[in-house]
Formats: sequence, structure tokens, C-alpha cells
Amino acid sequence: MTTSMRAIVLDGFGGLEHLVYTEIDKPEPKAGEVVIKIKGFGINHAEMHMRRGEWAEAAKVSGIECVGIVDSCPGGEFPEGAKVAALMGGLGRTINGSYAEYTRGRAENVALIESGLPWSHLAALPETYATAWTCLFRNIGLQSGQTLVIRGATSSFGQAAVKLAVNAGARVIATTRSTERFPLLEDLGVARVEREVPDLSAHIAESGGIDAVLDLVGNSTILDSLDMLRRGGTACLAGWLGGLDPIADFNPLLRMASGVYLTFFGSFVFGSPGFPLSDVPLQDIARQVEHGELQAAPTRVFSFDDVREAHRVMEAGEAGGKMVVVLD
Repeated sequence: MTTSMRAIVLDGFGGLEHLVYTEIDKPEPKAGEVVIKIKGFGINHAEMHMRRGEWAEAAKVSGIECVGIVDSCPGGEFPEGAKVAALMGGLGRTINGSYAEYTRGRAENVALIESGLPWSHLAALPETYATAWTCLFRNIGLQSGQTLVIRGATSSFGQAAVKLAVNAGARVIATTRSTERFPLLEDLGVARVEREVPDLSAHIAESGGIDAVLDLVGNSTILDSLDMLRRGGTACLAGWLGGLDPIADFNPLLRMASGVYLTFFGSFVFGSPGFPLSDVPLQDIARQVEHGELQAAPTRVFSFDDVREAHRVMEAGEAGGKMVVVLD
């Protein structure tokens, strides 16, 4: 027998009014998939782009990540009642996502996250920390003692990357457009903060000797990020805080220095062959947070009834870090 659940659906593309509360059918369990009773989820820029119709794909129910309890799992991949995180695998894009009381995702996109942390703290981890960890330790291969520039560091993704990199012993130079946010980044343990400008490579003292750049500003700055690398250095493109416009007339022969690396990571690949979610130590990251070794508390916690307000805050650039929604 099908039962209903509360959900927030997109009834069109555009403003906040298109996030509509309604009742829809609870997802039925299927082999190879996990039905999750949602306890919390993070708010992400991707969901804002989906709401506006700026993303290639957008499901009726948005939300690309969640934490909760296994409600059913026909294949036995996870025990019923287990605490889990789920992210990507089409959530919020090609299948109904986490803006609901329940969701159903592929087992490959679900991971155990047993922890004594409150749901609000657990909800701040999955997509942001899984992506930051993969960029730093898989794409870049960050080592202790290396100098890393993180562009767009006050975003929730950027702050997660700063914390992981500092904990790993890297020397981090962080950027932000707002001088008012310098103290926020300094408190996270960065070596120093630089004001984000399109030609940062011309202003940074270590330019030409930087080991790695994690560029979250995006296409408008990635070529400049390449210019500050040493030979063998790596620039990882993983965010679009500066907008989604493509790079115009990019000719590597004329624009890239020899011997530097440009790499890209998009979290939508999590759970696909070659990018198993099990590769990411989410359980260990949760343990570090629980033991006070890593600070990962959300900056804002909203109720399910206040998702429109969460989107407003995100759209206005007022988040100050990771925002989460917690369900009763």
C-alpha cells in the first residue's frame, strides 16, 4: 500500500515561490536502492541553479544530499535503522531528491555515517566534505607542507576545504572578495588571506611557485590560477561562484604553461564506476568532528517549513558557510 509524505516540489522555474509544499507518494523500495527516512539535508548552490532553470537537469523534488535512517533496503546492502548519508546519484536531478520526508537512492550513493553527532551536524558533512576531500586528496594529491591557494574560500565548500587542508598540514592561502570575511578565514588557520581579484596571479607573492590551487570561483579565474603554479603544480576546478559562463576561446597552446596540470571534479560522479562513495572517509570525518579534531558545525539550521527562507539567504550571499535543514 502506497503512503504519502510531505515534500517540496518545483512547480516551475524561477523565484522562491516555485518551491511548493505538498503531499506526494512515499518512494517504494526497489532492489539495489535504499529508502531513507530523512533527518536532515544540506542546502546547496546547485539547488538554487536547478530552481532557476539554469541546470541541465532538475527533478520535481530538489535536494542532492541528505542524512537519515534506512527505512528499507531490499538488497540488504544496509541494515534497516542504520544511520546513513546519501548524495548525488541523480538525487534532485534525475530522481526525486531530499526536500522530502523520504527519498530513495542507489545503494552505491549511500554510506554509513554512524555517529553520536546531532543530525544538524551530520547534515553539514556529506556533499561538501566528500567533494572537498576528493578534490584535495584525489585530484590534487595534497601533501603536508605544500602551499595551496583556495579561491572562494568563504563558501561552505571553501571552508570545508580550508579545514581539511589545514588539518593535513598544508600551508593555505585563502581568497575572498570581502575584506570583512578575512577574520573568518584567519580563524580557520590559514597562513594568510588575499582579496579575490581576477588577476590574482599578478598580486600573490608566491606566484609561479604555488603547489596547488583549488578554484571555486570557476571559469572566470581558472586560467589565472594556472599562471601561479610551479612546474608540476595542479589547479583543480570545482566550483562556479563567479557564474556558469564558459571560458571563451581557450587555447591551451597559447594559454597554459608547460608542465602544469589542470584537473576538474564534479560531485555528480559520486557512486559511478571509478568514483565510489566508499572512497571518501565520511565515517572518519564524522569521527573527527565528534572528537573536536575538525570543526564542521553548520552556520544556519532551518526547519523543513523554512526552506524558502534558506534559499533566500543563499541567494543573497548571507549564508556564511554551510546551511542545513533538520526535519522533526
